[in-house]
Amino acid sequence: MDDSVPFAASTPAPSAARPLLGQTILVVEDSRYACDALRLMCLHSGARIRRADCLRSARRHLQIYRPSVIIVDMGLPDGSGADLIAELDVASPRISAILGMSGDDGAQDLALRAGADGFMAKPLKSLAHFQKTILQLLPEDRRPGNLHAVRDEEISADPMAYQDDMAHIADILTGPADDRTLDYAAQFLRGVARDAGDSVLAEAAQQLATSRVRGAPVTVVAARVAGLVQNRLERREAI
Repeated sequence: MDDSVPFAASTPAPSAARPLLGQTILVVEDSRYACDALRLMCLHSGARIRRADCLRSARRHLQIYRPSVIIVDMGLPDGSGADLIAELDVASPRISAILGMSGDDGAQDLALRAGADGFMAKPLKSLAHFQKTILQLLPEDRRPGNLHAVRDEEISADPMAYQDDMAHIADILTGPADDRTLDYAAQFLRGVARDAGDSVLAEAAQQLATSRVRGAPVTVVAARVAGLVQNRLERREAI
C-alpha cells in the first residue's frame, strides 16, 4: 500500500499552519521518548506517523506500506540504521525523503554516506527545524507555497515515555550481560538520557561505553547504570 499517493481533490492542501499535511512519516526509532517528540511534531505539522522500533520491524512495514518520508535512527537494537538507509537509497520506487537521526558524533557522515538525503540531530526540540528539514527534501508539488511561514515551537516529549524507555532497558539488563547487550544498553541510555536532560544517567552510560571500548572491567559501572535505571522506575511507582 502506497501512503504517499498524490493528494485527492477533496483533501486539503498543505498550508503554513500544517505544512506536512498529506505526508506519512515512518519513524524507525527504539526510544519511546524520542518517538513521542516526533509524534507531537508530526501532529502539529499535519503529518501521519508510523513507527518501527527495529530494522526487522521497519523492513516488515515497508513490505506493506511506502511512506513519503522515513526517519531512521542510526543505532537500533538489531543493527545500524545505515544498513536500512543504504537499502532504501537504491530501492525503486524510492521514498521521497530519507533522513538519518542520532545524537552521536560522526553519525551524520555515516548516514549521508549510506545515501540519506538529510539528517536530524538529537535531541529534537524545534518544530520549525523539523518542518523545514523535511520540506526542503520533498518534491516541490508537495510543499506549501511559503516555506518560511512555519511557526516555531519547542516540543517536549511525555515524561512517561521516558519511564517506558527505562522499563525497556531494565528488561534487557536483567538478561545475560554479554558484550552486545552492554553495548546496546550504553548506546541507548546515553542517547535517551541526554535527550531527556538526565545528565547523571547520560554520564554513567558514557562511562560504560568508554569502558567497553577500552576493554576495561565493566562490572561496577554496569551495576551503577542498572541501579540508576531502577531508581528512575521507582520514581514512577512513587508517582
